[in-house]
Amino acid sequence: MKKYFLMTFLLAVLPFAKGFAAVDPNFYIFLCFGQSNMEGAARPEAEDLQSPGPRFLLLPAVDDPQRGRKMGEWCEASAPLCRPNTGLTPADWFGRTMIETLPKHIRVGVIHVAIGGIRIEGFMPSENKEYVKTAPGWMKGMLEAYGNNPYERLVTLARKAQQDGVIKGVLMHQGESNTGDPEWANKVQQVYDQLLGDLQLKPEEVPLLAGEVVQANGEGQCIAMNKQIRELPKTLHTAQVISSTGCSNGPDKLHFDAAGYRELGRRYGEKMLQLLGYQVRSPFTVPADAVVAETTVPGNEFPKVDSERRAYFRVNAPEAHRVQVDICGKKYDMRRDEQGVWCAVTDPLVVGFHYYFIRIGGVNVIDPATETFFGCNRESGGIEIPEGSEGDYYRPQEGVAHGQVRSFYYYAKSTNEWRHAMVYTPADYEKGKKRYPVLYLQHGMGEDETGWAKQGRMQHIMDNLIASGEAVPMIVVMESGDIKAPFRGGDNRQGFSTYGNSFYTVMLNDLIPTIDAQFRTLKDRDHRAMAGLSWGGHQTFDVVLQHMDKFSYMGTFSGAIFGLDVKTAYNGVFTRADEFNKQIHYLFMMSGTEGMDKMFGTKKLVDELNAQGIHAHYYESVGTDHEWLTWRRGLREFVPHLFKK
Repeated sequence: MKKYFLMTFLLAVLPFAKGFAAVDPNFYIFLCFGQSNMEGAARPEAEDLQSPGPRFLLLPAVDDPQRGRKMGEWCEASAPLCRPNTGLTPADWFGRTMIETLPKHIRVGVIHVAIGGIRIEGFMPSENKEYVKTAPGWMKGMLEAYGNNPYERLVTLARKAQQDGVIKGVLMHQGESNTGDPEWANKVQQVYDQLLGDLQLKPEEVPLLAGEVVQANGEGQCIAMNKQIRELPKTLHTAQVISSTGCSNGPDKLHFDAAGYRELGRRYGEKMLQLLGYQVRSPFTVPADAVVAETTVPGNEFPKVDSERRAYFRVNAPEAHRVQVDICGKKYDMRRDEQGVWCAVTDPLVVGFHYYFIRIGGVNVIDPATETFFGCNRESGGIEIPEGSEGDYYRPQEGVAHGQVRSFYYYAKSTNEWRHAMVYTPADYEKGKKRYPVLYLQHGMGEDETGWAKQGRMQHIMDNLIASGEAVPMIVVMESGDIKAPFRGGDNRQGFSTYGNSFYTVMLNDLIPTIDAQFRTLKDRDHRAMAGLSWGGHQTFDVVLQHMDKFSYMGTFSGAIFGLDVKTAYNGVFTRADEFNKQIHYLFMMSGTEGMDKMFGTKKLVDELNAQGIHAHYYESVGTDHEWLTWRRGLREFVPHLFKK
């Protein structure tokens, strides 16, 4: 009999025990209600439609068959959150902002009930029935979607959600339909108090966040309501007001546009995070340890870089609707402050040089506060994320004699045009009549002859190596290589290149003879080298291996050497190892260990060459990708081996 009663008791309490055990204290739930700007009046854009993942969830308040959503069943949150045909809402980017900062084990869920044009009375249990009777015809269908009682739908779902997690706050955006109503604040408090009472919540643990209405630079249709919203905390002491200053709007000056909803949502999220005790990383707040980037135009305060290698950007564009920072393809949304200044902070960036653009209205432009660098087939902005003392080899040093980088124009008869090159001469070049060996050093696709000096810091690397005795003094020549324009196809097998091959004739017939005529060079092949990064490495193979009577040293840094058959390429030059090794005193190849460089297969090619008996030397830059820090390291390793035979 005792066994029977025990079994009966367990069967009776098991469902409740199971429900209790399912409550996750790390599942934070937020109730969202209001009228059209909470409902969402802007069309979601691509970034709004992509779910941020299972950490941001929605408990739908209506069925949405098209998206496979059922009322009262948790699903991943992505626009639209309200009803099937609504738009982007502040709750979208509230949730995204929350999970960006909260620890990974914490999830965020929202329950979203909103109706365009609804007065606050529509959410008051004591006023709801009368309000529904007198509601305008265009609102009837929206009210019916919530069983003609939006408050009851919100509470019902909130009770269900309490079986899964903990309600942490209430988000409201309402007021346009109550503009000028002196009792609005009291009515909001009635809704809030009723909500907390029905859900058995404590006001000090569940704050109300109320957003301001559209300002439209002082021309918002309901802007007078903001005074009442700002004074809401005088009536409801746990209320927090979310400013709409600077949030962009649609042409009706009543609703926000997509960018405005994103910004307002972020502000809701940042305020809630602060209330929960989390430190919020905001682009408007720059840590004290941030310093002006060395690539910033003097006189500007930004861009800056902090001790965690995060970059901070500022752009004054008060009439822009959307601005981003695009760093090597990764885009960061900038946020507008009250004065129309757009601000952004990045994730931690890897050390070294990065190209970047400011993207305004979908068009990439150069940040006016940064020095310019030719890259990405055009003039670009750039930012240097500093290394520690390990980067001193590419920095100017006290006590080291410095060479010169000259801007050099010459006429190429091969193409009947004036061309430009950069020429490095070592520090002692001006002091005598000594002649020097020459390294012809090429950049990569989409860059130009200034790249090695500006982005690569070539002259400092050379100065330091020569001063330490690791490298012999030499002249370094850098030319455009005819690869500034984008690659547009064609045959680019090794030895049959279309892209950039116009440079080959120029180099052999015009550039080398002109350099030998106008500079004090050692003109024989034993004192001439060629090297290049990326496509410049491809050009190096094409030029040197087909004109070995003119060069005796060669190197590639992340060389674009693809699909090379070591037994047939360049008329089988690699099958004659003894002959090759006598003619090429040093063959150097290197790559980074990350990303694109990892996929280039440089090490595999070096192994294949070594198996053929070719003396090919490989260096690996640990932790770097297809980038200037890789190539700085490569030059540092390559140059000490030149002209010492």
